[in-house]
Amino acid sequence: MSSPSASVDIVRAPQHLAIVMDGNGRWAERRHRPRSFGHREGQKALRATLEYCLRRGIKALTLFAFSSENWRRPEEEVGALMQLFLKALDREVDELHGHGVRIEFIGDLSAFSPELQARMRKAMEKTRANTALLANVAVNYGGRWDIANAARLAAEAVARGEIEAASINENLLARWLALSGQPPVDLFIRTGGELRISNFLLWQLAYAELVFIDTLWPDVDAAVLDDCLNEFTRRERRFGQTSAQVVAGSGQGVA
Repeated sequence: MSSPSASVDIVRAPQHLAIVMDGNGRWAERRHRPRSFGHREGQKALRATLEYCLRRGIKALTLFAFSSENWRRPEEEVGALMQLFLKALDREVDELHGHGVRIEFIGDLSAFSPELQARMRKAMEKTRANTALLANVAVNYGGRWDIANAARLAAEAVARGEIEAASINENLLARWLALSGQPPVDLFIRTGGELRISNFLLWQLAYAELVFIDTLWPDVDAAVLDDCLNEFTRRERRFGQTSAQVVAGSGQGVA
């Protein structure tokens, strides 16, 4: 693996990077190819991104692979995505495991076929002890579902007498959210030119820096990611404090 460029301040590198990998279909259509071809090419960008995070020392990466709304896409495209997902699990898990990557799938996994659920569980179990990089793959995931699911689990805990309803606050509810116990998301990137978060990590992005780029996902490489991290280092992260407080070195509080 090549060494990172000196342009990025490693001290300010994010601890948790979240990405909406948008633009596979448009990338293929511009080349007069089927949308499924763009999804296959997007795997190369995914591999490059994982390698980049390992080189940079980024602790966690969360990827929006398949949203709960993506089921509305043409049946042929959804089927191709499922087949691509199965093949990727078979092909990539061993290599990622060898690099110390821990794989976690977040979302409502019950919607997938028993075969695919079994392979996802196998990948998670195999890599559970790895610590080089935590790679969260959001599948059949939506931010609203995540919050509603956490509320349901909290209500069930109240019904069992494990907690008091009056004790539920932000910190307690967060225990039941996806990404619980992980470093907060501090940088969000969306490729493909759209300027929205599309129901992704609605709770977890509360204090993240948002970066939107026109580059389509299959064209993302280390240089593109360097530009995003450079943008991150230029941001003043105040967390509710003033610029003067941040400059004075006390900008560690939370709003």
